[in-house]
Amino acid sequence: MGLSARQLPVRLALYPDELLSSWIIRHAAFYAVPPLAMLQHCLPEIQSLRTADLDITESRVARIARMFSADPATVLRMTFSNITQSSRRLIASEPRQLCCSCSPITNELHPVLRSRFLGWRITCPLCGNLLQNADGGPRRSPFSRYHNSALMGEQLLDDEAERGMQNWMPPSEIARLLLMRRVPRPLPDRYEPSNYRVLGVIIPDLDDVLRVQNSKLPSRASTFLPLHLRPALLAGVAIVQRSGPEMLHMLRSHMMGENKARFGSAIDEIVDCARQSRTSSQLHLI
Repeated sequence: MGLSARQLPVRLALYPDELLSSWIIRHAAFYAVPPLAMLQHCLPEIQSLRTADLDITESRVARIARMFSADPATVLRMTFSNITQSSRRLIASEPRQLCCSCSPITNELHPVLRSRFLGWRITCPLCGNLLQNADGGPRRSPFSRYHNSALMGEQLLDDEAERGMQNWMPPSEIARLLLMRRVPRPLPDRYEPSNYRVLGVIIPDLDDVLRVQNSKLPSRASTFLPLHLRPALLAGVAIVQRSGPEMLHMLRSHMMGENKARFGSAIDEIVDCARQSRTSSQLHLI
């Protein structure tokens, strides 16, 4: 079927929280054309659907909205373009989780929801239920007793990522610091440095869970954790955010060498920024 960059004669209904590329793919299936061809009829300069999800400008949003007879603000919310740069590392390249209550079940191509890619979420943004692994198989988190703190951490990271809100320190930066290596005391037999992270000081269960499951956490450069381990990191973020810089100084004592120096430099920079921010706020009150 021939297509035009003008308004499509038939527009498929949009599902709540659907990702833009998913909507494009469903239209492509309806019109029997390749998904990229559907996108390039409107935006010929874009070379991948992933680019449309991640880095789309307002002018391109307007062109897509015109072709699909949609509100530009609605189209923009279907992408990750609003996600702050500091939180981009928490966006997966493929769906990692799902909500069994809100994931649409249809006889046609299944819509893919935006929340399936977000590495700071443990609950569905639509219904609030706990997310499950992408295969739909239940896997109970060993950190369920930290659930309330994990929900607080999820909200902190969501506020930063989606709305640019942060307190004395970006929650995503706290997450990175908590995944740095530490030196446990006393030193265990067969000590492997990569198995021990700063997070384990705040969440004491972590070391045993990783040892029993023979699992390893990613480096601080990649803070995307498996869903069953994610509550530990989210809870840790909430605890540090609530406790303030003093807790970071305590955590630094559990490190050695270059990691300890880098951790200390990060703390000093954070405290200086917080002090400058408070001074600026006080000057405005004079």
